[in-house]
Amino acid sequence: MSQSALNSTAYAELLDLGRRLYDRALVRREQEQITDPRGQPIGWLLDTRMPMLDGDLFREVGSVLATRLRSRGVGQVVGFGFGAFPLVSAVLSADTQPAFLGGFLREQRKPHGRRRLVEGPLNRSYPVVLVDDILNSGRTASRAVALLRNEGFRVEGLMTLFNFTWSGGRSRIEAQGLWVDTLLDLNLRDNQPGSSDSY
Repeated sequence: MSQSALNSTAYAELLDLGRRLYDRALVRREQEQITDPRGQPIGWLLDTRMPMLDGDLFREVGSVLATRLRSRGVGQVVGFGFGAFPLVSAVLSADTQPAFLGGFLREQRKPHGRRRLVEGPLNRSYPVVLVDDILNSGRTASRAVALLRNEGFRVEGLMTLFNFTWSGGRSRIEAQGLWVDTLLDLNLRDNQPGSSDSY
């Protein structure tokens, strides 16, 4: 098989995975009442915990993310927020050598015990990549990057499942000198969410 055919096959497989994740994560207001952070009704949202807590998709996503991270020379991942927990775990579960190291970033330093802000066996001598389910405005990711840098970590990039292209999050993160890698760019935001075919 030629290199272009291999690339085309790999692209088709990634596109299929992105669409399956999207289909499983999509919740519409016709299905149940959903609101924005201010409590206002909204037309749709993506709940990535639905696909990421399915064992088959969990393993598949972990393998894909691990491969993409390894291609960038990354060996450590850290998550911030509830949506990132299964992603960090999925990457750690991937069958790669050497194994990844993972960590979780707290909102605030734990006031007792070891009083850590960053949990896990991460090594400050090596770069880390932030993983998250959705890149929207980029504010949450920017906060996480600032917290990690204040703790002495060198953050190289952000890996996400979905990027909401209309919110400018990618440019916000890239302006901080980080790369952004996302499985699926979503282009429409009204009641008809859709996606591009770009990875």
